[in-house]
Amino acid sequence: MKLPPETPLGTLPWISKPRLTALRKLGIESLGDLALHFPRRHEDRSRFSRFPIGATADPVLIRGDIVKVGFLPFGKWRRGFEATIQESGGDALSGQVVLRWFNMPHISKAVSVGFSIVAYGKTKLRGRKVLMDFPDYELVEEGEGEGEETLIHLNRIVPIHPAGEGVSAKKLRELIYRALQETDLTSLPTILPGAQDGADRAVAIHDIHFPASAADLAAARERLVFEEFFQIQALLASRRAEIAAAPLSAKKTNGRLLAVLSEQVAFSPTGAQERAIASIREGMEAPSRMHRLLQGDVGSGKTFVAAAAAMNALESGCRVALLAPTQILAEQHWRTFRKWMEPLGIQIALRTGTRSEALAPNEPTLFDTPVPSPCPLPEGPQIVVGTHALLYGDVTIENLGLIIIDEQHKFGVMQRAKLANAHPQADILVLTATPIPRTLAQTAYGDLEVTVLDELPPGRGKIITGVRPASKLNDAAKFIRAQVEAGRQAFIVYPLIDESEKVAAKAAREEYEKWCVELTPIPCGLLHGRMDTAEKHSTMEAFRRHETHVLIATTVIEVGIDVPNATVMLIENAERFGLAQLHQLRGRVGRGAHTSYCILIPGNADPDVIDRLRILETTTDGFAVAEADLKLRGPGDILGIAQTGLPPLRLGDLSKDASILQASRTLAQKIFQSDPTLAQAEHSHLRDWIQRRLTLLELADG
Repeated sequence: MKLPPETPLGTLPWISKPRLTALRKLGIESLGDLALHFPRRHEDRSRFSRFPIGATADPVLIRGDIVKVGFLPFGKWRRGFEATIQESGGDALSGQVVLRWFNMPHISKAVSVGFSIVAYGKTKLRGRKVLMDFPDYELVEEGEGEGEETLIHLNRIVPIHPAGEGVSAKKLRELIYRALQETDLTSLPTILPGAQDGADRAVAIHDIHFPASAADLAAARERLVFEEFFQIQALLASRRAEIAAAPLSAKKTNGRLLAVLSEQVAFSPTGAQERAIASIREGMEAPSRMHRLLQGDVGSGKTFVAAAAAMNALESGCRVALLAPTQILAEQHWRTFRKWMEPLGIQIALRTGTRSEALAPNEPTLFDTPVPSPCPLPEGPQIVVGTHALLYGDVTIENLGLIIIDEQHKFGVMQRAKLANAHPQADILVLTATPIPRTLAQTAYGDLEVTVLDELPPGRGKIITGVRPASKLNDAAKFIRAQVEAGRQAFIVYPLIDESEKVAAKAAREEYEKWCVELTPIPCGLLHGRMDTAEKHSTMEAFRRHETHVLIATTVIEVGIDVPNATVMLIENAERFGLAQLHQLRGRVGRGAHTSYCILIPGNADPDVIDRLRILETTTDGFAVAEADLKLRGPGDILGIAQTGLPPLRLGDLSKDASILQASRTLAQKIFQSDPTLAQAEHSHLRDWIQRRLTLLELADG
């Protein structure tokens, strides 16, 4: 008799205590967890590739005998281990491939001469050597390939599961193989309507691990990816249905306040800005809550669109809160809004960790003769700018009608829901300067209506991007000096604050000292996240006022820093950043009329690293960069999707599976349109699953 999926692994005699501890670190507690620990990829070990004689564009799977091992010292931060393998059964003239790992000392304890090994990865040619760096590998024990073991490890399509300390991919394969045999997979529930018996899901779960053919694997994957996407889309559709059902007072305006604001600013809105302003106004005038994402590339003018939305809220008699992820960005918004709005008699208050008293303006007005407001305004500060703690602290903002959330990728679906529930009469406008591929927007921001700014204002300087080797750093320093002598300013960015024994990368604090010497007598500043708030504020102000000409920093400057005079962005160890993040950093220059430059210096000369970085040389289109980043790094790394409260993607690929995502989205929307409260019996499994998921999120948040 087969066991239920909820059977704890600790009750099974074939799971040792050390193994149980290792499995728990992977989040595997029961037989069902083992069955649902899906492979990250598969290898067709019924056919191995011939040993390559040069570089390969795609990964290859090879099997060989280890004939030589050794260490490769690379200095303080980099130490390598290599194993030379030769085709099994070959002779001294047979082809060889050198497998290499860096900063992974545990490899040398497992890999030794005399073993056979299966290796998977891309190869490259260095001189006459064929190299495979950081390959996935598995040691093959003597005699393996015959008998029962053949069913699991060789001579078939083999699953490669995410492994961990104390449990290898090979051991996981054995445990999952046994779990599939002993577990009643048909009792694993599914939330898909019309498939409640779970029989088709049981077949798919078996075949995603141990398919008999490539066709069976493809069918199993499509079935499980659809359900994975459907879980996400059901949560989002549930949230949207809740928003649509909540009544909200319409914020009717005639645009008088916005018209006066438009006369004050020194530029004309782009067509994209005008379209965005119109769609936001329409959303705010509806009798239900506006929940909208304003998405635009760096420099596309999101701040003015947000200001226009604020004017609509104020004219309707409501107050506005603008939330930013950092104090630096909050203070910049505060200054910008004061510059634009104080002439209209609008009070802008700042509330941050160091200015907790500032619920009324605490600095002199910027204007001597304000223009009278064309309509009555709420008394006291009409707009409060601060960090996200603003709405969770002891501050009460009466009659709050609009919440603007800027640049907070990790402020996810369920976190936004909590914020919205705390302020039920406020429309919500979320801003992001990270261009988001459509498939990703349908997950991370799927509960929001989306407005895109796809046009840049005129008068912006051109940005020239170049990837340069570390040997050109002195040339880069000369270039920075020349730019500063011409009256411009520069950013120099590092991935770390301090040097680390675990990470082979330069650090801002140590490099700052070197740059001060290198660029003497040019005044330099240092900015990083561990500085106290007053220090950060003082450093940034000195750079804005051109008292310091070069700012050495970490990614604390990634978003919202607007210094039009800065024309050089130098990023060292550029390989440690994703393309989307590099594009964000690059957006700190090119904000004035002068031609600007972004110099990317990787810490190594790996051709794959160089090719990835060169994507930024070919385009300044943030959406093209984001699509490339999605393919290279996956959604979690780009937007912190693991923090959104949505189920993680274990099989789905937002780049490759767009059609499956759209199909799951269509089904979820159809269900909630016909049955918004999921009251029908056929949707009870889905209703119960959503409720359990929301309860778990509330417990985790609490």
